[in-house]
Amino acid sequence: MALVVQKFGGTSVGSIERIRAAARRSLAAQRDGNRVVVIVSAMSGETNRLLRLAHEIEVVPDPREMDVIAATGEQVSAALFSLAIKAEGGQARSLLGHQVKILTDGAFTKARIKAIDGSKIFETVDRGEIAVVAGFQGVDERGDITTLGRGGSDTTAVAVAAAIGAGACEIFTDVDGVYTTDPNVCPSARKIARISYEEMLELASLGAKVLQIRSVEIAMKYGVPVHVRSSFSEAPGTWVTGEEKSLEEVVVAGVAYDKNEARVHLVGLEDRPGVVAEFFGTLARQNISVDMIIQTASSGDGSRADVTFTLATTDLARARPLIEETARRVGTREVRYDEDVVKVSIVGLGMRSHAGVAARMFELLAKEGINIQCISTSEIKVSCLVAARYTELAVRALHDGFGLARETR
Repeated sequence: MALVVQKFGGTSVGSIERIRAAARRSLAAQRDGNRVVVIVSAMSGETNRLLRLAHEIEVVPDPREMDVIAATGEQVSAALFSLAIKAEGGQARSLLGHQVKILTDGAFTKARIKAIDGSKIFETVDRGEIAVVAGFQGVDERGDITTLGRGGSDTTAVAVAAAIGAGACEIFTDVDGVYTTDPNVCPSARKIARISYEEMLELASLGAKVLQIRSVEIAMKYGVPVHVRSSFSEAPGTWVTGEEKSLEEVVVAGVAYDKNEARVHLVGLEDRPGVVAEFFGTLARQNISVDMIIQTASSGDGSRADVTFTLATTDLARARPLIEETARRVGTREVRYDEDVVKVSIVGLGMRSHAGVAARMFELLAKEGINIQCISTSEIKVSCLVAARYTELAVRALHDGFGLARETR
């Protein structure tokens, strides 16, 4: 009997009616002769509600207690999903992160999975029951509840699929697959039938909300095929798999944008060895990631430099005191902040073997009068930081400028 892992997101379990519909879908897979493992998210909006309660108590709540609060959303979904399966005549058992056991590190609110013990899952499915696992959560070596960050149920699903040797992981969501860009921003966006792990990894890291980046990392590392599809349709979705020759023929596979970007500009930083290392080391020790980094000579002063970098807007409140304190310590004249920015990016395996892709991107943005503030590149992507007011215009210009409105796959 094949092992099937199905993950249902927040909108897919957003009401009792939707939970019942999802449960019927899992039962149908079991009746087709599969052993079924289900991963569930919290009901749509529930995690935000729980976190708002914490912020009403304290502006910056203790991360450990935040995880205890946030993890309850998935616990409710898992129990309700199990009850729905039983109401439909099936058998199911809900399992929480500490019961599975999903062992993580101790980085509260953004923990990383270290190991998964699949024995409880195998015991459950071998009894003919559907194992319903609460996503998003785990437990550290001290026994504390941890959570995996936004979209963490995707990571749970793919990691569980890898740990138990499932043939594929189905991600059921409110969209019917991966699109060339956000259809809400660009009406000409098209669904992609197949996309490589690398392309999906870049798109996820650059703001595409379909899959969490760490779920794609795990899928790529362990070769787990991922099928992104709609909870509300039987139509095929998008397969995220290894590279294929046909995928490399497409120069640009998609356009992503990320509004969760804040720009920090350090003016007149002392230009001496170790200063930049000290500055970014302080942020790294607090698990605050930075993205684009640009260093230039400070105007009119060869002994000083200006450093610009970006980080997630959601990290800015926590990072700001560290930035200010470190800036004073290393001798910085001024620190400026700008949250009114967006990162727009193009991604494609074909960029490896095609020259002039970045130049074409810059031309398309310039044609629309969009000024570029920062640029970062990798082998298969180019990202530009621009003013947030140009988001839709930039995405549409790049999407149509690279011919993505046509069926390319």
